[in-house]
Amino acid sequence: MTIEESEPNHASDHILDWLEDSVSFLPSFLDDPYNTADINPYQWWDQAEEIYQDLVNTNTSLSSSTTTTTNINTTSLVSPINPIVSNHPQPSTTNKKRKDPEDPVSKTSQNHHQRKNPNHRMNKEERDGEAVVEGVVAVKKSNGNRKSANKSTGNNCNNGNNKEGRWAEQLLNPCAAAITIGNLSRVQHLLYVLHELASPTGDANHRLAAHGLRALTHHLSPTSTGLSSASIGTITFASTEPKFFQKSLLKFYEVSPWFAFPNNIANASILQVLAQEQDPGRNLHILDIGVSHGVQWPTLLEALTRRPGGPPPLVRITVITATAENDQGTETPFSIGPPGDNFSSRLLGFAKTMNINLQIKILDNYPLQKLSGRIIDAKPEEALIVCAQFRLHHLNHNTPDERTEFLKVLRRLEPKGVILSENNMDCSCNNCGEFATGFCRRVENLWRFLDSTSSAFKGRESEERRMMEGEAAKALTNRGEMNEGKDKWCERMRGWDL
Repeated sequence: MTIEESEPNHASDHILDWLEDSVSFLPSFLDDPYNTADINPYQWWDQAEEIYQDLVNTNTSLSSSTTTTTNINTTSLVSPINPIVSNHPQPSTTNKKRKDPEDPVSKTSQNHHQRKNPNHRMNKEERDGEAVVEGVVAVKKSNGNRKSANKSTGNNCNNGNNKEGRWAEQLLNPCAAAITIGNLSRVQHLLYVLHELASPTGDANHRLAAHGLRALTHHLSPTSTGLSSASIGTITFASTEPKFFQKSLLKFYEVSPWFAFPNNIANASILQVLAQEQDPGRNLHILDIGVSHGVQWPTLLEALTRRPGGPPPLVRITVITATAENDQGTETPFSIGPPGDNFSSRLLGFAKTMNINLQIKILDNYPLQKLSGRIIDAKPEEALIVCAQFRLHHLNHNTPDERTEFLKVLRRLEPKGVILSENNMDCSCNNCGEFATGFCRRVENLWRFLDSTSSAFKGRESEERRMMEGEAAKALTNRGEMNEGKDKWCERMRGWDL
């Protein structure tokens, strides 16, 4: 999918226009059975926040050590629903880096290190990085200075599928490899070059270099404050004001499909599950384990009003917020909003204008693997649907196996449907490979995000874009990035008849 670089058109750029234009590329089950083409999912954001607060059931006193036993009837399993795993568009990476074997720069550097230490191991990433250092420095000298070079490149994102043009990765990955094998002189050299080229503005390469440099520095010295978030202009969800956070989140949903696309698929899947219900008058209960901060649900609520027979008598949304960590290095990106952000009142106000009986319950800081029917107040007369988006990869898949425990919990809840959206990539935790391997995977995923935001914001600098990118960059230092591919997730879910 390509986003044109033309001047912004607010009508055509609206996310629903994008979704309508893309519908022919989606499976047939995504055809909206309730005729929701003209839904404006963002008008709820302007609702006043003065009432409906009393309807929110906020539970912050639950102890994470609480355990509950639930009677399990293995003979009354619901009919399994095929798991729907949506993942972000992955740019092709088939183009490989081409390296001239006679490159005098690389050859000289390699011979120097071999003479210095005959037993020293130098992998391909390190050799490529040497050539990239010389190439980038030469380009920098010919352009005068970095800022003018940034302007000349214009934030362009035409290098997304071209490994040759992704020089930031070709500096960051060899540096991580040098850290892994303990080549201190090479680490210092690459860090110096990265420091010269890194910038929170400019094209995706310069921004990736800035975030990657901060992550490498943090890895080398976790207590160092020499390169703080503020020093490279990094903003995250938690560091912003609620109003700016709301505005930025809406802007991102309007211009980028990164989250809007999986949210649209999830909503369409919920409607599909409800359409299969024999009793259209059943209440609907959604278990929200996601990162949408409420922006996902207005579209679904309006779609429910267009169902034959109208919306369910009662719609309940139970939000399981991400656990606030004392160590920000373990927080799941996009999961923690700023203090004081409250989407519940706006969502309740929107539901009232739609004549929908909506209840919202929020569970703060409660471990996913310890949920139970009693905790979420599940009722037999309602249709329970679990919507888990970009949060489950944070669950440990080693020891203890929190992922398996959570799937056991879901099986006991007997949901009518489970919708999973996750990063389709290999694990980058320390238990699944050395530091360089995991760092390379995280860097590539962040490149995709930065390249997509360059397109979404049409190459323009903005605080909204910087906030989203700063939040995404947390993955570089997050020790909880234990991703799995879609095949593995499907295997796990089928193993528990979900």
